[in-house]
Amino acid sequence: MATSTMEALDPVTVEIIRNALTSAADDMNATLIRSAYSPIIYEGGDCVVAILDTQHRVLGQSAGLPLFLGNLEYCSIAVEQQFGVEVWKEGDIWILNDSYLGGTHLNDVTIFAPIFTDGMLVGFAATRAHWMDMGSKDVGGSMDSVDIFQEGFRMGPVKLIEGGAETSVIDLIKTNVRFPYQTIGDMNAMIAALRMGMNRMTELVGRYGIDVLQAASEEIFRQTEVLEREAVAAIPDGIYEAEGVLDNDGIDLDRPVPIKLRITVVGDSIDFDVTESADQTRGPVNCGVAQAISGLRVGYKLLISPHANSNGGSFRPMTTQVRSGSVLGAVAPAACQWYFSHLGLLIDLVSRALAPALPDRVAAASHGDSMIITVAGLDPRVGRNFVSIEATLGGWGAWEGSDGESALINNVNGSLRDLPIEMMETRFPLRITEYSIRPNSGGPGRWRGGNGVVREYEFLSDCVVGLWFERSITPAWGLFGGCDSAGPEVVINPGRADEVRTLKANARPMKAGDVVRLAVGGGGGYGDPQQRDAQAVADDIANGYITPEFAELHYPSTPITQEKD
Repeated sequence: MATSTMEALDPVTVEIIRNALTSAADDMNATLIRSAYSPIIYEGGDCVVAILDTQHRVLGQSAGLPLFLGNLEYCSIAVEQQFGVEVWKEGDIWILNDSYLGGTHLNDVTIFAPIFTDGMLVGFAATRAHWMDMGSKDVGGSMDSVDIFQEGFRMGPVKLIEGGAETSVIDLIKTNVRFPYQTIGDMNAMIAALRMGMNRMTELVGRYGIDVLQAASEEIFRQTEVLEREAVAAIPDGIYEAEGVLDNDGIDLDRPVPIKLRITVVGDSIDFDVTESADQTRGPVNCGVAQAISGLRVGYKLLISPHANSNGGSFRPMTTQVRSGSVLGAVAPAACQWYFSHLGLLIDLVSRALAPALPDRVAAASHGDSMIITVAGLDPRVGRNFVSIEATLGGWGAWEGSDGESALINNVNGSLRDLPIEMMETRFPLRITEYSIRPNSGGPGRWRGGNGVVREYEFLSDCVVGLWFERSITPAWGLFGGCDSAGPEVVINPGRADEVRTLKANARPMKAGDVVRLAVGGGGGYGDPQQRDAQAVADDIANGYITPEFAELHYPSTPITQEKD
């Protein structure tokens, strides 16, 4: 890059370009959400978009799932590694959902394209969204898959569109999924988002020229790296460790899956080592290396640069060690359907490990998992098959100076939203009979952990239900004397003779009139509960966050409790 361009670049131009790139990604995301056919995208927001430079570095990324932080570039890099840099042609659009390249499950489909201006490659636009069904052995996804071949149609990287014309891959998609109309609608929404990104990038190149745009990008990357290295350098040098377990892999229900983390800080560099975590499992809790790195990046960013947008300068102080063949570095044919459970745990473990060094920054653990319920069957009202998949909200951990938040999505999902009751009851043959805060589920502490929720479903027709609830063995832990939260509970037909309690189930048959009651755990507490402010305890009781009996048990020395005695 010419020295004159760098010298002529002023801070105002850099900031305008920084915000223009972020706005371009936001425009892409809005296009995708507003055009999508599936509620999980247009209501839930289970998607993310980004604009990359020619070296696959992030220029702008929308709000979305933090779990995809710095992850989309692995898809375009995979194309170059397989086919060479000369493969990029104007008018081509690529698709990929390979779990071992993108790192996630097959339902997370990435569609991306090169951006050309006047015949020159200037960057890439990329989108990722959850497709409701990929032709797995069970509708929407299996809770008991034991290899990738049971989980559906695996692609890529392959061309979806070549030279502006559709390829036969689209026909392959249509014939391999259960809901082709909805799926192709979501695919077209993703393509529309790509075109929005292409237009915005072309406008920026036209306004500033490629030299200025590249110079501004390098300056943005430099600033980000400097800030992050300063934050890392403030952490005392040393080795920090933490570990936890998943309940099981969904197949061997009596065997926990250990996740072990070692963090090494030296100067302004930080290394994350998860090589001592479990080997890949038979059940579907595995993920590819790319997704393990993304999970570690989320934990890093929460403590190092929580307020800054991610870009190509992010994570430069950070290195990772992931063992191939482990549950965090899975290789074919490992099952990957519920790849995110250990990543939520891993994010919490980053805070747990660094708590002694950063007591004023860390939070106690959150409820930690997506707590999935799927419902599928034939809707008798319209005579069509349906599938619904939902993540259930829970409590987040407290931190120094504040209680944890109640009823939030888990840490891997970020801006993902719970699906509105009105939409659910309109689109699917079910009724949601209760949706409430779960009292006493947050961990006690000087600052209390947030509470989880109760969500109860009554089915209006025969259907099958899938359940994936985690973190009962390692619920949200407290920090610095704070207490652990309550774990999750799922009850089928509560109070009836056929009542069943289970946290995981695959395609379980349900009859019209059957009920499923979900109770999600809260977040961990922070600090000694005996130091909690008496008025805060009184307010918690008045607001229904805790019961008087819970206060008696966990806050016995507070004045309000003593007065009651």
